[in-house]
Amino acid sequence: MTLTLTSLGAAGTVTGSKHLLEADGRRILVDCGMFQGLKVLRERNWAPLAVPPESIDAVVLTHAHLDHSGYLPKLVRDGFAGPVHCSSATADLCDILLKDSARIAENDAEYANRRGHTKHKPALPLYNVRDAERALKQLKPIAFETETSVEGGAKMQLRRAGHILGAATVEFNWQGRSIVFSGDLGRYDDVFMPDPAPVNAADYVVVESTYGDRIHPKNDPMEALGAVVERTVRRGGTVVIPAFAVGRTQVLLYHLWMLKRAGRISSVPIFLDSPMAINATELLCRHLDDHRFSAETCEQSCAIATYVRDVEDSKAIVSNPMPKIVIAGSGMATGGRVVHHIKAFGPEAKNTILFAGYQAVGTRGARLLAGETELKMFGQWVSIRAEIANLPELSAHADAGEIIRWLRGFEKPPRRTFIVHGEPAASDALRVRIARELGWDAAVVDDQRRYELA
Repeated sequence: MTLTLTSLGAAGTVTGSKHLLEADGRRILVDCGMFQGLKVLRERNWAPLAVPPESIDAVVLTHAHLDHSGYLPKLVRDGFAGPVHCSSATADLCDILLKDSARIAENDAEYANRRGHTKHKPALPLYNVRDAERALKQLKPIAFETETSVEGGAKMQLRRAGHILGAATVEFNWQGRSIVFSGDLGRYDDVFMPDPAPVNAADYVVVESTYGDRIHPKNDPMEALGAVVERTVRRGGTVVIPAFAVGRTQVLLYHLWMLKRAGRISSVPIFLDSPMAINATELLCRHLDDHRFSAETCEQSCAIATYVRDVEDSKAIVSNPMPKIVIAGSGMATGGRVVHHIKAFGPEAKNTILFAGYQAVGTRGARLLAGETELKMFGQWVSIRAEIANLPELSAHADAGEIIRWLRGFEKPPRRTFIVHGEPAASDALRVRIARELGWDAAVVDDQRRYELA
């Protein structure tokens, strides 16, 4: 029987991960991500999926980040009724992220309608909290390193990918062929997450290329973070950190805790202004097998921040003139409370906006890092004079060298390696490196092109 692979997202971009496996009339969707960044990409979230959602037999999630899970409530609303397989930690994180994503969409639509800065009458959310709750009922947690049967006749196995809590690589055995999806690979020797687990063999590999053309600095991330905070505080300013609620926030809290223990920022208050990140942080101690931190480290590092849940308390941060650190979502400044903080603190040169994760093309984060000095927020243009800083040392994504290191774990070359989840330049750079260093047949995947896995 013919087995085929079609990417319905994360081909030519880093967001919207959806990879469709088909055989004998059955369909398995690997990841169900939301498009983020450029408007032309975000609009794809509203377009009908290339296949009817009700025709999909099962979904398998590699991890909980919204560019891999955030489309799931819409898929369910549009007719998908099958199981969603994932790790236990991914299921717990999706319970936080999907409901929060829905609330943000609802709030943004309500705000746009109330303020009148919308071309749509009325503005509507992509999905609502009820849609997210329906989708969550279809999650089916499974264990790592255990072969599991999937609807449609496939067998699958999850292995740890590092990156964030619960993140997995996925191996399928179907129709006599094996295919491995990397999901998002984490770092080696990371202070927080375990190394990506090796995979011995596969007929086909689908690998991410987020940093396929870059190598992360080898600097001490705690030292780099401390330097940014100290120089901002000397100016009497505030450090605003747009942070991904899952992964980066917890690592930031750990490094800030270490800096406080060293006496370097002992007098600087820290605010975690993200209900989603607060909830995700509280999951650390429930999933000690998924990361390197001890229970004591989890408790002490998480205790250094003042947790801000209420909107009024969030507004009080803005009115407080004292130097401070504000960690808020979202990590690419595409929405959430951090946008309000950038609007408030961005216009003053004494402040700093500090990025600590990947910034997709078209996001506010990417535009600020590219040197733009004006952002459109809530229907108006805001001048940005604050220092813009970036700490790639804190990235949760494997760089090009680390991706190659993971691929070297295969004991023999796969028949073909498919490259996804990267901007075109990064994906092609990784293709060239795979061919040159490993001698493998590698191809950058075309969006919605069907590949036969012979």
